[in-house]
Amino acid sequence: MQRKRNGRAESTIITEVHTLTLLARKTNLFHPEEVKTTIANAKVSTSTKLKRTKQYKAFLKWKKIEWTPPTYTPVDKIPFMPSEAEIDILIASCRPKLATVLQLLKETAMRIGETHNLKWTDINFEQRTVSVTPEKGSNARIIPISHKLIEMLNKYPKTNETILPTSKGQFRNTFDHARTRASLKLQNPRLLKISFHTLRHWKATMEYHRTKDILHVQQFLGHKDIKTNMIYINIEQALWMNNEDDWISKVSHDITEETKLINAGFELVRAVNETTTIYRKRK
Repeated sequence: MQRKRNGRAESTIITEVHTLTLLARKTNLFHPEEVKTTIANAKVSTSTKLKRTKQYKAFLKWKKIEWTPPTYTPVDKIPFMPSEAEIDILIASCRPKLATVLQLLKETAMRIGETHNLKWTDINFEQRTVSVTPEKGSNARIIPISHKLIEMLNKYPKTNETILPTSKGQFRNTFDHARTRASLKLQNPRLLKISFHTLRHWKATMEYHRTKDILHVQQFLGHKDIKTNMIYINIEQALWMNNEDDWISKVSHDITEETKLINAGFELVRAVNETTTIYRKRK
């Protein structure tokens, strides 16, 4: 309750409680050095150990217990990037409810917490848009969605105010089981590496590939700091470095032709002379 009064988001509090519950099952929370050992021995990433340390530190501050926290430096890793075919195969192998949510994540790059808080009133079925209420201090945004997703949502049972009636933990468990089944059935272990957040990284990379506009990616994801998005430039360049021939080229001879090409998504390559310019767009 105190954390809520201090302005902490409910999703953050839930995550902290989950971490403390996990630690309490393995050690005594009032023995900091034992907790430190438990965190160190956990078979999780360095980033997860850092998060658990921070969350436990908040608990100790509340209980007015002092300790010397361990130091963890997260390893800078490139996000796993599946192919669109792999994502679509995974979605197709899931039951309708889960498939609908995964399609939503694929198209909007929402965080799973944002999806969990999404209400049916946030979806404009006529305009085909989703209004995203942000978490983690991000910006609110409105994102267009496809006819395919609208059809899936129309078949989704609307018995609750929110789209996801279950807890995030329950939903993650459902997803984990479905992902494991699909990986075994299709004999593709790469599917096991696809997480909810993987779809956010994938969509961000595709948006940069489509627009070559990192500011657009920043706005699409709701990030406040553009530096957070620079990794998608690197990923996009690596994925498409061998596809330089995958372009459509056009030549304009006046301002009218230039305007039409720009509106169609073409980008300027170079100006041949005062009236002739070359544009290109990926196929």
